[in-house]
Amino acid sequence: MAKTNDISVEEKLRALYDLQIIDSRLDEIRNTRGELPIEVEDLEIEIEGLEKRAEKFHAEIKEQNDQINTKNEVINHARALIEKYKTQQDNVRNNKEFEALGKEMEYQELEIQLSEKRIKEFGAKIGLKDETVSELNQKIEDLKNHLKFKKEELEGLVAETQKEEDYLIKKSEEFASKIDERLLASYHRIRSNSSTGLAVVGLERGAPKGSFFTIPPQKQMEIAQRKKIIIDEHSGKILVDDELVMEENERMKSEIKF
Repeated sequence: MAKTNDISVEEKLRALYDLQIIDSRLDEIRNTRGELPIEVEDLEIEIEGLEKRAEKFHAEIKEQNDQINTKNEVINHARALIEKYKTQQDNVRNNKEFEALGKEMEYQELEIQLSEKRIKEFGAKIGLKDETVSELNQKIEDLKNHLKFKKEELEGLVAETQKEEDYLIKKSEEFASKIDERLLASYHRIRSNSSTGLAVVGLERGAPKGSFFTIPPQKQMEIAQRKKIIIDEHSGKILVDDELVMEENERMKSEIKF
């Protein structure tokens, strides 16, 4: 095969149009899947976000349960001290020592009351978070079921055309290899900026396919001569003549037959 730099402009135009035929067929196949791939991706992102929220709530619940355990330890310690001070009161030698132990016991009672209050507050917060987590888990389960259905639907559509798509991808790579890198980059840039995915178009009634702007007769003659790559100034697409379009459409029927 000749090097891409050695082939004529006409050969480049034919290679570009052939590549366009293949890529357009790939577009058709992928368009049959509609919005399904995007829907699947959106569902996966939404589920991931909800799972992260649930994880955050679980971490907060654990932290508050740890706080409850700490407060229970404070209560147990305070009760132990109260019992100790009661025993000591039975053996004091004067009122001053008795009153001092009494104040210590009052302080420990306040510690118990404060800890019990905090335990109730933590419990209320945990209850609300448990409820929220339960709602999140239900939503996640519903979304996962919906995602499973959408994935099965998408996989079914993909399976119907997978062999043809794989074949066309190889053909697209094969034909792209015949085009020099600079021209190929232009082709891909034009395609990405086109809502129809068309980068190389023929003329229909003197205007580029999909355009209402007529090409002047002199420019049409230049296109038909195939001596240079001509870009439509309005649509930005690469232009080829009708005869080349018909010849390549006919030739490519056997090339991409599946």
